[in-house]
Amino acid sequence: MNLPHESSRPFPPTRLSVISLARSEDAATRRRAHESIIAAYWKPVYTYLRLRWRAEPADAEDLAQGFFADAIDSTLFDRYDPTRARFRTYLRTCVDGFVANARKAAGRQKRGGDVLHVPLDFTTAEGEVRTLEIPSPEDPDRLFRDAWVRRLFELALEDTRAQCEADGKGAHFRIFERYDLEPRDADTRLTYDDLAREFELPVTQVTNFLALARRRFRTAVLDHVRALTTDDDEFRAEVRDLLGEGFGD
Repeated sequence: MNLPHESSRPFPPTRLSVISLARSEDAATRRRAHESIIAAYWKPVYTYLRLRWRAEPADAEDLAQGFFADAIDSTLFDRYDPTRARFRTYLRTCVDGFVANARKAAGRQKRGGDVLHVPLDFTTAEGEVRTLEIPSPEDPDRLFRDAWVRRLFELALEDTRAQCEADGKGAHFRIFERYDLEPRDADTRLTYDDLAREFELPVTQVTNFLALARRRFRTAVLDHVRALTTDDDEFRAEVRDLLGEGFGD
């Protein structure tokens, strides 16, 4: 999936990230921040454990839950230094350390699925893992980055769908879904005329509906990147990684 590119659009306004909020002295604020981090990263961590560490599905589930439970109980988020690495890179190296230590420890205690209070659909995640083109395990950063981007887009799509439905613009999202998201080869590519007939709309309206949904999706992606980075430098670096060099300069 390609992120709609509108280089003239300004960056979203600066706001506190969930990474920063995870260090809050307020317990409720920390808990909400932890839940947001887990929601964004549990699937990339699971995918990484399956592909990089060759963990069996049940073991990958246990390791993923154990990693996040330990991260919440320890000072892992407090120790993050944005001047040394991006947060996702820091998290990946922490996963490597956690797995290495866990595999050394004999009789590691298994953790129950109710530890994290965040629903983790490992069945769906495993189904996705089996469809992936696996990058070289010798390039762990790319493997984790690709899994993170897929999850980022997944969350942004959920937000875009919910926002469109709440605003009575469900047709906008369905047109976006049909045209931009459904896999097709060149011979079966939909045209705006096809969509106009399918949705019984003028072609100009199809164009406008698609443009609105794309803008909302792009904004949702940027909002999630903002929430999952600590400062403007990291935010801009991640967005350039998604949109290409020169974006926002």
